Amino acid sequence: MGKIFLATLLLFAHPSFAPPSFAQSGDEAAIRQILAEQTAAWNKGDLDDFMKGYWHNDSLVFIGQSGVTYGYTNALDNYKKNYNTPDKMGQLFFTLLKVQRVSADHYFVIGKWFLKRQAGDVGGVYSLLFRKIGGHWWIIADHSS
Repeated sequence: MGKIFLATLLLFAHPSFAPPSFAQSGDEAAIRQILAEQTAAWNKGDLDDFMKGYWHNDSLVFIGQSGVTYGYTNALDNYKKNYNTPDKMGQLFFTLLKVQRVSADHYFVIGKWFLKRQAGDVGGVYSLLFRKIGGHWWIIADHSS
């Protein structure tokens, strides 16, 4: 009986029998890395580098205080218009509240953002939809308030 239990335990401990959450940990790590890279780019004052996490496509959706914006270029232009000085950009901080796999090629992320800045601190919450396209994770929708 003990040998059967041990054999069964070893079989299910094998990585090929790991639950899906373990199999997706590399994807979650990639998404967390994108957000870390965005934070670093913002804090260097580099909006072009910050935008590298977003899908460079006209179908990108950004929902913010002024409504819905479609397209990568429009989102970048809005960032450059609204955060055009170091005092307005400040230092960005993200707090991740939830990183959830919703399908093989989609993740849903909820978090808080905070800007510590000379122009006055601001912050809010965000939700992001990531999609894996061509083997790379991209933000395809951003709702920040």
